[in-house]
Amino acid sequence: MRYFGKKDESGGDFRPAMGFHGAVASEHYLSAQAAMDVLKAGGNAFDAAAAAVFVEGLVNPHMFTLGGECPMVLYSARDRSVTVVNGNTQAPAAATLEAYRARGLTLIPSQGMPAVGVPAAVASVLDMLERFGSLPVQDVLAPAKALAQNGFPVHEGLVHMPKFGIQENAELFQRQWPTSAALYLNRDGTVPEPGSRLVNAAYGRFLDYLMEEARSRGEYPAQGVRAARDAFYKGDIADEIDRFVQERDGFLRRTDLESYETRFEEPVSVVFRNTQVFKCGPWSQGPVFLQMLRLLEGFDLESMAWHDPAYVHLWLEAAKLAFADREQYYADPRFVDVPLKELLSSSYAALRRPLLDLRKASRAHRPGDPRGAKALLAPEAVFRWESWGYGTVHVAVADARGNMAAVTPSGGWICGNEIVPSLGFSLGTRLQTFYLDPAHPNALQPGKRPRTTLTPSLAFRDGQPWMAFGTMGGDQQDQWTLQFFLNRVVFGMDTAQAIEAPKVCSDHFPGTFYPHDAYPARVRVESRMPEATRRALESLGHDVVVDPPWSLGFICAVSRERDGLCVAGADPRGHRHGVFPSCALAW
Repeated sequence: MRYFGKKDESGGDFRPAMGFHGAVASEHYLSAQAAMDVLKAGGNAFDAAAAAVFVEGLVNPHMFTLGGECPMVLYSARDRSVTVVNGNTQAPAAATLEAYRARGLTLIPSQGMPAVGVPAAVASVLDMLERFGSLPVQDVLAPAKALAQNGFPVHEGLVHMPKFGIQENAELFQRQWPTSAALYLNRDGTVPEPGSRLVNAAYGRFLDYLMEEARSRGEYPAQGVRAARDAFYKGDIADEIDRFVQERDGFLRRTDLESYETRFEEPVSVVFRNTQVFKCGPWSQGPVFLQMLRLLEGFDLESMAWHDPAYVHLWLEAAKLAFADREQYYADPRFVDVPLKELLSSSYAALRRPLLDLRKASRAHRPGDPRGAKALLAPEAVFRWESWGYGTVHVAVADARGNMAAVTPSGGWICGNEIVPSLGFSLGTRLQTFYLDPAHPNALQPGKRPRTTLTPSLAFRDGQPWMAFGTMGGDQQDQWTLQFFLNRVVFGMDTAQAIEAPKVCSDHFPGTFYPHDAYPARVRVESRMPEATRRALESLGHDVVVDPPWSLGFICAVSRERDGLCVAGADPRGHRHGVFPSCALAW
């Protein structure tokens, strides 16, 4: 049974991959293959996810490089526990409000060294391997090293993706960033054609250095991982990054790298119907997903359909309330007292639920007062602020041992900073998501981690590990994945149907990224959504923008179904628009 009417010529009707030994879903087929090779070699889900991340940082550098970040939600069958890996960047010690104001800045720009924090992805992946991995780090890094040295085919997304791809940034590379031009442009300065070979020798040498450090200093796998990590954050690589940043007048220093720690944290979760969803804490936007579930649990969603105007309107109005609270409260909880317990409580949701007007779209920004037990915060206490893009990837893995990993690497985009020549990747710009207004909970402070949109998800069904999933998409991540989740849990769709279903998203709230724009009541809807639904939304007061078919989503998911069957699905939207070739594999 198909849920979506007549299939258009741009795609659809994909089927997920299935197997009993493990499953992988990732953004690029080469990373999925690398992860599956690691599983077949005896590695676990965590080894496989790490291998995929290092490949993604090579083949999708417009979406993620090792200069960025890598949050995770993991289930360990050995420990029978869910763990969050806080792989978020951290502001350098010199990155103070006064330092930015001295440069005449009122917002942190989206490009250049002022937006560079500690490159956290390498630490988060290696620290995760030290705790949960089973193979020597050399075996995990080997696929990425081979691709870097031998070359990989340039794909459509790397060349043509708007804002992020080589084509749009070619002039910038030639004018300002010679090391980026040397790596990503042809010798005559032209843009490479999709299908041409791209060799990143520096990336290969960098990985080889980590592997040699692991071999020489580590007798056991965990020792090798620690040696590789120290080589990056306390050795020659740290010196190289320090020098590169100082030459370009950035704030990051070797001491910031030396002191950086990956944080292993308890997840936050809520139970919805027969499922429990686990997310990262309020340094991410993950609790938004959970707040929306709390609001929606009070409605008979099963009596509706995924395309009913009443359901879509209700969903959008719930998103507005949850994201208003995100803007008002979410931040690094080491620096800010985030009322998370209250925000996720059933009692607070009950206070907020009557604000959901089923007959009219709200145009207001309405955070609540969870500790004051009030549906709305006093107007004078509401923070006032003065769309960006999709530069993220996701990796989801399940193995035969029962482990599951949801990993969302992002940042370090080639459009954000010049390539560090000795490393073969650029540094991140995640500090742009900070505010320079000290009144904001997400205001910049040295050592603070910026609120991020990166939000991997893991779910249990009937008390058993069931699904790991995520997507790219900035502020849309928890919007798209929540629709996918509800399609499965409420509307009974399988993985393929839930991923394929037309999606909507709201631009009502302030964007996370520079310049933090908001568009009250604006809704983006895929053109495959029934026309009657779109017209009904307009009649309710939504400002509806119709996006092309197969353009909102990009979800990767793996699940463990009956009898240990592993299912992997990756969004066909990537194929249809040349954004990046998504892939799913199962064994």
